[in-house]
Amino acid sequence: MTIQIHDQTRCTLGEGPLWHPERQQLFWFDILGKRLHTVEAGKHRHWQFDMHVSAAGWIDCDHLLIASERGLHKFDLRAGTMTLLTDMEAENDVTRSNDGRADPWGGFWIGTMGFNAEKAAGAIYRYFQGKLTILYRDITISNAICFAPDRSCTYFADTPTRQIMRQKLDEDGWPQGAPEVHIDLRGGQLNPDGAVVDAEGCLWNAQWGAGRVSRYDPEGHLLSHVAFPAAQMTCPAFGGSDLTTLYATSAAQGLTGDDDGKTFLTATTTKGQAEHQVIL
Repeated sequence: MTIQIHDQTRCTLGEGPLWHPERQQLFWFDILGKRLHTVEAGKHRHWQFDMHVSAAGWIDCDHLLIASERGLHKFDLRAGTMTLLTDMEAENDVTRSNDGRADPWGGFWIGTMGFNAEKAAGAIYRYFQGKLTILYRDITISNAICFAPDRSCTYFADTPTRQIMRQKLDEDGWPQGAPEVHIDLRGGQLNPDGAVVDAEGCLWNAQWGAGRVSRYDPEGHLLSHVAFPAAQMTCPAFGGSDLTTLYATSAAQGLTGDDDGKTFLTATTTKGQAEHQVIL
């Protein structure tokens, strides 16, 4: 695959790429830079915040749900204004938001973690029908939240465990039973970061430190790798008019390479899922 640079901006901690299906536009974050980025009419644009922001879902053409260190917010893309929807660990100075994604029922799953990756300081929540519910506690680095196209399950990871978990879901999208190991990366000493599931049910996982995004079949078997010119790949997303373009964010934190922290794209023969709409 030919890797291209979608945007030259070097993010300290690029994360949370979201292809907005109505706007046909990619949004992504620099968590440590406290910024939301996009490319609009061929030009780079960003919004600066006074708090760390990390993940988003789309509400409608002009509004995003944005996760921050203090809560979940409705963000107006035209006015550049934020409205708080719910607090989330707002009184906890240790943690911030990290990985998150909208679910097929209109909810939003969001994980937290310590600013310094403090052990077991974070959690994973679901925001659904106006209520925030904690699903998993004692999470160190929440990552890889994504959903199967048939709505049967969700996936998530606590990065230091080097395992991606599979969680069955009931008809309303709530966890059913205990999660089980779906992909075990301990043998290769690989660190699972953000992930997305394509239309065929295969999981694409960015692997921090390995400079790649790897694709696994619905049974968790490795199918292929896409290599990128940045070591710290953080999260993939499918976009483009036919959802066959693979985008991926990266982090420049602690690195000096010219491409570290940039946001990439590559054409694939695989179709992704359209990102689900958040229903408030």
